[in-house]
Amino acid sequence: MSPAASAASLRNKLRRFRRSRRGSAAVEFAMVAPIFFALLFAIIETSLVFFASQILESGIQDSSRQLYTHQLQDSGLTLLQEEAAFKQDLCNSVKVLLSCPLDVDVKFYPSGTPITITDPIDGSGNYDNTNLVFQLPPKNSSATVVVRGFYQWPLFVTGLGYNIANIGRGSSNSKRLLAATTAFHVEPY
Repeated sequence: MSPAASAASLRNKLRRFRRSRRGSAAVEFAMVAPIFFALLFAIIETSLVFFASQILESGIQDSSRQLYTHQLQDSGLTLLQEEAAFKQDLCNSVKVLLSCPLDVDVKFYPSGTPITITDPIDGSGNYDNTNLVFQLPPKNSSATVVVRGFYQWPLFVTGLGYNIANIGRGSSNSKRLLAATTAFHVEPY
């Protein structure tokens, strides 16, 4: 085959290749698929975060009933045992989706005093649980009890540009701190 014929044959092949529509759907899908899957995974992760947050909220409210009804205080346990029993009850309530341990903050405020709640995430975006305590109101007090629970939810889609992290944002170990709060007024008993 002469060089001119081979060049003409190559041009014909290139022309046919350019006009051919076979495989265009696969090429278009390959261009759209990464964006589609990133969006799909971001939606799934956001849904899981909201679902886990609701489970934590329900668990905190259910476990706090022990304090509201004086069930835990009247059990004859020490404060450390009461804290362990409360955390275990909370873990049993949320074990469907969350793993233990969970951080719990239980504080009572005497009647008429302002309630101050601090954020456990510091200015650098790190989680600090050193100020979390477990304080139960003394007998015959009419105090307000605030119960908070915290869980560090691991995030996976943050590497794709979607970042709902509030702990370690921008790092490879970013997490979302889930928080649940309930407050109630204790009647003297």
